Amino acid sequence: MKTRITELLNIQYPVICGGLYRIGRAPLAAAVSEAGGLGIMTSATFETAEELRQEIRKARELTEKPIGININLFPSVKKMPNEAYIDVLLDEGIRIVETSGRNPEPYMKILKDNDVTVIHKVAGVKYAKTAERVGCDAVTVVGFEAGGHPGMEDVGNIVLVPQTVDAVSIPVLAGGGIADGRGLAAMLALGAEGIVMGTRFLASQEAMVHDNVKRWMVQASEIDTALIQKSIGSTSRVGRNSVALKVLEAESRGATLEELLPFISGQRSAKVFNEGDLDGGVFSCGQSVARIREIQTVKEIISEVVGEGRQVTDRMRNIWSDTDQLETTQ
Repeated sequence: MKTRITELLNIQYPVICGGLYRIGRAPLAAAVSEAGGLGIMTSATFETAEELRQEIRKARELTEKPIGININLFPSVKKMPNEAYIDVLLDEGIRIVETSGRNPEPYMKILKDNDVTVIHKVAGVKYAKTAERVGCDAVTVVGFEAGGHPGMEDVGNIVLVPQTVDAVSIPVLAGGGIADGRGLAAMLALGAEGIVMGTRFLASQEAMVHDNVKRWMVQASEIDTALIQKSIGSTSRVGRNSVALKVLEAESRGATLEELLPFISGQRSAKVFNEGDLDGGVFSCGQSVARIREIQTVKEIISEVVGEGRQVTDRMRNIWSDTDQLETTQ
């Protein structure tokens, strides 16, 4: 495949694995890159910059292909200054960075001075325009369907992607609700240059996620997620479990951030992913969970997505008859 994203990132397929806080470590990121996509690890997963360094080196033992590092600009998730993470990734030869959370402008000089390709993740058109203005090389726009933080506006990708593509000249990646080749073909048809999948890779064999969670994902439907934290200005799409329902009930009563924190703490999500306690806390999960039918390897996932995407594209091409083409050109 050839799009502006494959050329920009020097990858075979325009399929990116989202950073996946806590989960996107060396085995998963390297597997995605080795299979022809781009794997991304999230710096905030690691307590120290040196831990990030060791994880990068682990990934390098598994693949020589490009990998990326996410720099999360939300102040609440910082364990160390982002400058420390940036120093390490530059020192280790990483030249693809995904930024998310806030305007990356304060970090653009050091990144661009070191020839780093910067992809900024946004939840709306106006933020994509800002990313282009401050010098980002590409932008990922995430729709309402996405797991994690899809933004405050309930706009799906069928509207959001073409709006973003029309608003900026840099390549656009689409994230949210995508788990198969039909999603890839649809986003390319809307003008995106590639896709970002998080939930689909969360259910891969390489993801460091408890089997209880993966089994739940296989049987989940499109209504098994919930949007929480909108009342505090930090909307998050998570698996619909007992904790998520408690958060929604508390928000309906006007609960404060302090009242919600015991339920939404990141430490509690670790109980879900590491121990398999499905009601141990809230955990990010997108609506695309409904499209997951089995737990496959990353290589199998990417191969199926790309193969089905080609089949869909061929089918769409065959819809138009020669007569229709002739009439269109006259």
